[in-house]
Amino acid sequence: MAANSMTGNRGALVLGLAWALVLAAFGAGALAIQFFGSATGDDAITLALAPPPRPALTASAAAKLPVGPVVFETPPGGILPATLSQAEQAAVAALPPPPAAPDAMVIAQPQPVALPPLKGGPSVANPSLLEKTPDGYMPRISDAGVAPMQAYAGAQPPAGRPRIAIVITGLGLSASNTQAAINNLPPGVTLAFAPYLADVQNWVALARQKGHEVLLQVPMEPYDFPDSDPGEHTLRVSVGEEANTRRLSWALTRFTGYVGVTNMLGGRFLSEAGPIEPMMTFLMRRGLLFYDNGTASRSVAPMVAERLGAPFAQATNTIDSIQASMEIDHRLADLETEARTHGKAVGTGFRYPVTMERVTLWARGLQGRGFVLAPISAIVATGKK
Repeated sequence: MAANSMTGNRGALVLGLAWALVLAAFGAGALAIQFFGSATGDDAITLALAPPPRPALTASAAAKLPVGPVVFETPPGGILPATLSQAEQAAVAALPPPPAAPDAMVIAQPQPVALPPLKGGPSVANPSLLEKTPDGYMPRISDAGVAPMQAYAGAQPPAGRPRIAIVITGLGLSASNTQAAINNLPPGVTLAFAPYLADVQNWVALARQKGHEVLLQVPMEPYDFPDSDPGEHTLRVSVGEEANTRRLSWALTRFTGYVGVTNMLGGRFLSEAGPIEPMMTFLMRRGLLFYDNGTASRSVAPMVAERLGAPFAQATNTIDSIQASMEIDHRLADLETEARTHGKAVGTGFRYPVTMERVTLWARGLQGRGFVLAPISAIVATGKK
């Protein structure tokens, strides 16, 4: 009985001592946190891995650093250049250079357009209407006085009926849409080609074989330039006559066989008479007409053309500003009303499939309604602005 009592007293004593040690440890931890703060797990890992702190470099020490490639390391005290041995410096110097940034890429300039074959049919260029320039072949009035707008004109419709011209733009950029326009649209529809792709001359040749009259689209400055940027050869208000003439000359040499020029964008450019007048004069002296596609709401091109006596036409209706069959049909009906009143009307459309479909269907019954489909040169010939 006494032995059991003694054993129980010892157990209680050991248990008491254990609790005392636990309480002492908690007390010490609390005291340390009070003085030094607590550390998160990340801080503890950082402290464990960090190398001993290094003193910051003085000016005299920095002057003694080796000349040549410098490698950076990141000790806790900040970013300091590490001293390399001569062998390490040689190894760094032998590393290949970094690749060039994307904006440092050199874009190849397009090559001058070669003269297309000069035999057979209406698809080819007339050599008497071409002038060789560093950029390529540029149209000109022949020595006999024949202008490109006469030589490359489409079939002229018979007199006595109101004339309606439809110009479809944006061709030469999409092969499928360009081929559909050339093959499916009636020959009286004028096709306008962008100057950018190398194979545009082939498309123009095919279009002229099918009876389409052709225009060249020249990029011109829009109001939201450079958000909308037609490219480095864009005619702009601020660059001056000489620069604009160079840009226009580049566009004129991209292909041959067109009767004139039309604007690609150009809301800003066509709103200023100053830059328009030298452009229109240049075109007129080379026997080319200018077609304002009507998308520039503040265009002063009609006023400038009238003052110069330049061959000119302007669209009064964008037939696919809303790309829906019913809306396009309404715009085509508006052209008929205008032609009945004034004897002629001009509409512009883009190479949307729905536009080409509605124009094709509309043109089938045009003669029965008393109208004729005319190329744009026939509109210019019936009365200049």
